[in-house]
Amino acid sequence: MFEFIRSHRRWMQLILLLLIVPSFFLVGIQGYDSFMRAEPELATVAGQPVSRAEFDQAHRNQLEQFRQRLGAQFDPAVIDTPALREGLLNQLINQRLLANVAIDNRFSVSDETLRNTIAAIPEVQDNGRFSPERYRQVLAAQGMSPTSFEAGLRRDLAVARVLEPVGQSARAPAEVVASLETALTQMRTVQLRRFAAADFRSQVSVSPADIQAWYDANKQQLQIPEQVQVQYVVLDEAAATQGVQVKDEDLAAYYEQNKNRFGQPERRRASHIMIELAPGASEEARKAARAKAEDLARQAAADPAQFAELARKNSQDAGSAANGGDLGWLAPGMLSGPLEKAIFGQTKDQVSGVIESPSGLHIVKVTEIQPAAIKPLAEVKDQIVGEVRKQVAAVRFSEMASQLNKQVYDQRDSLQPAADTVGLKLRTASGVTREGLLPADKVGPGSAADSPDAALLDNPRVRQVLFSPDVLREKQNSGVIELSPDTMLAVRVAAVDPAHVPPLDKVSESIRAKLVDERSAEAAKKAGEAALAEDKANPAAAPEGFSAPLTVSRQDPKDLPRLVLDAVMRLPASTLPAYTGVQSGADYTLVRLEKVEAGKVDPADKERLAQQLSGAWGQAENEALIRMLREEYKVQVLPAAAEVIRGDQPAAG
Repeated sequence: MFEFIRSHRRWMQLILLLLIVPSFFLVGIQGYDSFMRAEPELATVAGQPVSRAEFDQAHRNQLEQFRQRLGAQFDPAVIDTPALREGLLNQLINQRLLANVAIDNRFSVSDETLRNTIAAIPEVQDNGRFSPERYRQVLAAQGMSPTSFEAGLRRDLAVARVLEPVGQSARAPAEVVASLETALTQMRTVQLRRFAAADFRSQVSVSPADIQAWYDANKQQLQIPEQVQVQYVVLDEAAATQGVQVKDEDLAAYYEQNKNRFGQPERRRASHIMIELAPGASEEARKAARAKAEDLARQAAADPAQFAELARKNSQDAGSAANGGDLGWLAPGMLSGPLEKAIFGQTKDQVSGVIESPSGLHIVKVTEIQPAAIKPLAEVKDQIVGEVRKQVAAVRFSEMASQLNKQVYDQRDSLQPAADTVGLKLRTASGVTREGLLPADKVGPGSAADSPDAALLDNPRVRQVLFSPDVLREKQNSGVIELSPDTMLAVRVAAVDPAHVPPLDKVSESIRAKLVDERSAEAAKKAGEAALAEDKANPAAAPEGFSAPLTVSRQDPKDLPRLVLDAVMRLPASTLPAYTGVQSGADYTLVRLEKVEAGKVDPADKERLAQQLSGAWGQAENEALIRMLREEYKVQVLPAAAEVIRGDQPAAG
């Protein structure tokens, strides 16, 4: 056969051309290009790939969620870590894994379960009941149809059933619950003896040679990173409202145009009798409910004074029946449809006919009416002044922002012309590094850390701009940085101070203080350990220097530092008194354990503890099941996954 191909090469080329060319018209050259450059696979689940494209989309969505949650403080360098990317990849793998398990084991969800799940979503409820109209509106706002949403939800519910039995059946062993219960509630009576480092400071000496030796050995710790002195202008609401005056005639005009906002609308107090009527009720049930409602409406209309008693005996609205059907004070817009129309269309003490709503059948009576009231101008003057100033400021802010955007580029080597044109103050601050603001004591006067604008200058976006090549090296103006809708600033690097180790004379006092702290803490520890050895050698002797007895538990630590409390609770109680010592901060604390008692546990607290432990136990069992399923479904994490976890960019195609 191969000999035939070699002998008839031109014929074979023609045949291949006839086979290949039509397929270009069917799938397009783009399709071949995509085929030849297949999307990298990060993992496989039962042979099915998890692609780089899937990961990238999920990664973008995740970062956008962080961006929306953190706002101006969002810093990808801090958030987007290898640990976060690895966790996201594992989520994608586990989702694919559980979907396969659900399909293979024919997990399904009934129509009733799907309906109940949707009806329980608060966003699609109206007055606590499922609203088909609101359901369609919410989905339309998300660009989804009921069919696609329900298919996705059904699939998600089916996948959730894979792990559901594990979580529901998980129970922490009784001995584990009992052990933790004892650890949490056990009460221990102790005496403490504190050896404070401050008491030993006078015994510590630090020579110039000590300071020099520490300086020579720890220069790396003393290094001050590259920092910049910043010139900047801030455009915010305060700048836009500066000098804004509101005239009395403007106040009066604004008041007249917005009178309805400066008062209380008409309010009505109403009571109702409700007869339940399910949306899918049969015709027979509907007739029976309506007959009952109409009979009650006739009784109420005949004797309105008995309305409350009729409501107490007959209303099926559990929330209001006991109060005679009282719905409280209602304003326009609090109810919907025919109920609101009836309440705000009746006179006082008038009884309505039968009104149907999604929740059932109602008979309504208006019990009180409070007319609308408008506050006088003098009472709302300060509020109007603030609102008018904000409106004027919004216009000025927009104009000033446009001017600032233009001016920072007109003269790139100075912000002063932009500040003068827009009417802003040119400000200066020092000590801004790539990682944050240096402490004020390392910078001196004019430090950014001590500035009222510290939060603005420490914003990750501002620091990123300051250390960009044009701004850092060329000392050009930045563009306008919008940190929020009402806060913008432009920055310029006035000076750069390279990374350096300060000379000894600048840091000798801080080194001296550090060495004194370290040596006094060591002296306190040495004295405490000596006292501990004496007490252990003669435990029956009367304790000297200890505080009054103190009873503590993990639930009631009596302000003990965490390290001291842990030492107290870990002490063996087989032989009492027992002694131990612990360093807490610079101080050393000697502990004498005198008595151990079992704590009392409220049955409700015991049940809550068991539930919490069972939840944690169930989570551990879920993780164990996923590990087992990963083996069964031959999950493989491929070499390309290491690149996305490191954050490497994909090669250009």
